[in-house]
Amino acid sequence: MSWFTSLFQRKRRYDDLSVSIQEHIHERVDELMQEGMTRQDAEREARRAFGNVALIEERGREAWQWVAFESLLRDLTLVFRRLRKTPGFAITVLLTLAIGIGANTAVFSVVNGILLKPLPYPDSDRLVALWLDAPGAGGLANFMNGLQLSTSMYLTFSDHNRSFEAMGIWNRNTANVTGLAEPEQVRTILVSGGVLEALDVPAAAGRWFSATDQDPHSTKTVMLSYGYWQRHFGGDRSVIGRTIQVDSQSREIVGVMPRGFRVEDRDFDLILPLQLDRAKQILAGFGWFGIGRLKPGVSIAQADSDIKSLIGVWMDSWSNGPGTNPHYYKIWRITPNFRSLKKQVIGNIGNVLWVVMATVGLVMLIACTNVANLLLVRAEARHQELSVRAALGASRGRIIRELMIESVTLGMMGGVLGVFVAYAGLRLLVQIGPVDLPRLSELSLDGWSLLFTFLLSVFSGVLFGAIPAIKYAWSKHALMMGGATRTTSAGRPRQRMRNLLVVAQVAMALVLLVCALLMIRTFAALRNVEPGFSDPAHVQLVSISIPDLLVPDQVAVMHLQNSIADKIAGIPGVTSVGFASAVPMDGDDPNWDELAVDGKVYESGEPPLRLFNYVSPGYFRAMGTRLVAGRDFSWSDLYALHPVVIVSENFARDSWGSAAAAIGKSVHQFSKSPRLEVVGVVEDVRQHGVDEKAPMIIYWPAMITNPYTRTPTIYGVRGVTFTIRSNRAGMENFLTQVQQAVWSVNGSLPLAGIQTMDDLTSQAMARTSFTLVMLSIAGSMALLLGIIGIYGIISYAVSQRTREIGIRLALGARKRELRWMFVRSALVLTATGVVFGLAAAIALTRLMKTLLFEVSPTDPVTYVTIPLILTIAAMAASYLPARRAASIDPVEALRAE
Repeated sequence: MSWFTSLFQRKRRYDDLSVSIQEHIHERVDELMQEGMTRQDAEREARRAFGNVALIEERGREAWQWVAFESLLRDLTLVFRRLRKTPGFAITVLLTLAIGIGANTAVFSVVNGILLKPLPYPDSDRLVALWLDAPGAGGLANFMNGLQLSTSMYLTFSDHNRSFEAMGIWNRNTANVTGLAEPEQVRTILVSGGVLEALDVPAAAGRWFSATDQDPHSTKTVMLSYGYWQRHFGGDRSVIGRTIQVDSQSREIVGVMPRGFRVEDRDFDLILPLQLDRAKQILAGFGWFGIGRLKPGVSIAQADSDIKSLIGVWMDSWSNGPGTNPHYYKIWRITPNFRSLKKQVIGNIGNVLWVVMATVGLVMLIACTNVANLLLVRAEARHQELSVRAALGASRGRIIRELMIESVTLGMMGGVLGVFVAYAGLRLLVQIGPVDLPRLSELSLDGWSLLFTFLLSVFSGVLFGAIPAIKYAWSKHALMMGGATRTTSAGRPRQRMRNLLVVAQVAMALVLLVCALLMIRTFAALRNVEPGFSDPAHVQLVSISIPDLLVPDQVAVMHLQNSIADKIAGIPGVTSVGFASAVPMDGDDPNWDELAVDGKVYESGEPPLRLFNYVSPGYFRAMGTRLVAGRDFSWSDLYALHPVVIVSENFARDSWGSAAAAIGKSVHQFSKSPRLEVVGVVEDVRQHGVDEKAPMIIYWPAMITNPYTRTPTIYGVRGVTFTIRSNRAGMENFLTQVQQAVWSVNGSLPLAGIQTMDDLTSQAMARTSFTLVMLSIAGSMALLLGIIGIYGIISYAVSQRTREIGIRLALGARKRELRWMFVRSALVLTATGVVFGLAAAIALTRLMKTLLFEVSPTDPVTYVTIPLILTIAAMAASYLPARRAASIDPVEALRAE
């Protein structure tokens, strides 16, 4: 701690040094006087012999000084003193930097939280999402992610693989919880053994599921999410061992997962064990998400190869029942297509985020050019001061250092303010971000974000400070005495650097505005797409699930659903009601399987896979989906189990040439399955979003004869979404009446998934909307900064050319000509920036191709509109200073200094 002690003892040591020097001089004076000199001569001789006292004192003090640090402190003191004297300049620069740095920090926090930060699991780089490819299964391209696993696949792969420490399958669902308060439908995750082991996150209370919990003959158990535990049990640890009613079944609570835990990126309320009976499993049932933890040192490619070798073992070990061909799936050519769990969670959101990051980065560059222009003006105002200092011996390095310290200090101060802007901006991004934005709950301003802010602050300070430092300190001619004053005209060299910065601003602003307009046109194109349903704001959605234990008989379930539909239809304002197993754009694929058209020969020998949806009578009318040909289902079709189907228009055209030709034709699932008559054709529905092609869909009655059993049984959908068309959709009192209508039929059925179809449509367009908003904000900021830059350069030119303008006016120049002279200057700068900006935009917007819909990256309308907007903005920005120039009094101008 000697350095710390010396910091506070320097003043005493400086005084002691001065005293010692004076004592030494006085002793020499006394000696010289004893030799016969007068005091005056002795003092003069003693001081001459000793040397420069002040210089010796200064060199002596350096032994106790931190020279570089103290010099820096002096420079900082001067910087703050200058900023205090020019508050307008300081506030303008700091606000510009705070907005630019804050916006970049906020977006970086999103990019870091979603793309860069590892998943919140131990050794998450070893976690793999298990997906399959099946190039021989026609129609699989209609699915969103590929082929999922079946339970028999999981059992085979888990038993025989050599690549994974743990492996499991899981799926999401809903369940009804009763007995705690009002009936509530909750989100559930159904997991096999191996899922929790692969994720390797310990329980916050209690334990994971054991092998006994996975046994179908064991006691029913459940685990809680942290949020559900807090909401319903107040975080009470004694909840372990208690029972709750889940789908009318008692389940013992064995554990609670910690705060923030998710399976992949899926939130949940309850986790239920998947209790598999090996004796009842078949080959089919490809509806399970798979997850695995690789052994150390094993790559995904090695795991792919390992599991690929087990596909044959899987087909040899299971079947789809007596009389079926266990090797049927060879024609599908199933191969693993495993991917890192992080890639699975992130999906394609990275394209959007990198585009947003790049655009906000451009805004930061534009902000830096604006600040650089301000510093150029400030340095020019100090030109005479800098010249005097150079003449008195100040080195270039000393002057450059002072200018750079000022700019970096401004950058750091802007960064401090930027942290607060970033915090507010991050909260805004979370609010306006797409609902399916992965890892949303993990976004925060962490240490990496603050480090990014620091580096960006330093970088921006160096960037915008280097320009005036090089211009006014590096060149020997720049530091010559003299220069422009307010009575002389600024020469071309003085204007060139500021003009270049304005050109760069215009070019970057054009790039951002082009990107923003392309997204606006994309959004408009998406809004004009026919989604396959009409007036979604008047379609209310509510989900209801009827557990097996509550109503065991499937026909009774259908009667219950029918009664609920009738009750809801009686609510004032309701024009039609229906229900379906899935609704468009809900984020999931409906059911699927092969479907063959009678009499049609397929090149692969087998019919392609098609999406199935189970619907009730009235569903299409409630959704606003047009019936193109034929008729809708009737309730007699359902109760009599009539073998009838309705198909989408694109399926009808593909199979029979037209919608009308499809009526009366027949299709079937398997060769021995009953033939199903096509009784109706409905318009194509964009099942996965307005930006996705409408898939071919087959609509089954909500209750049918089960095609998967050898003896006739009834299959019906227990979890359905009711679609209610009403001009009161979304209103609180309307939803209350819907709830009362449901409870009047069965008081144990909760409502869930309460939203309008318009909400789902908006969610499906959320990423496009998010990108549009961010690019629009960035483009608007760029346009504003560009206008400010043009206004500033013309205003400064007017102030520097006051004498010239006065002479021109005195010699008879017209005011209109003077105005046009300055406007023309701004238009030349803008035109130059537009040329460079167009070249950059054509190159960069090609990277946005995946974000655009029915709009070309080189869209002519966009590339004509944006330069026109910039030209008009430049004329407006330059007109005010040009008008001020034309109003100068020539007499006053010539009298001025």
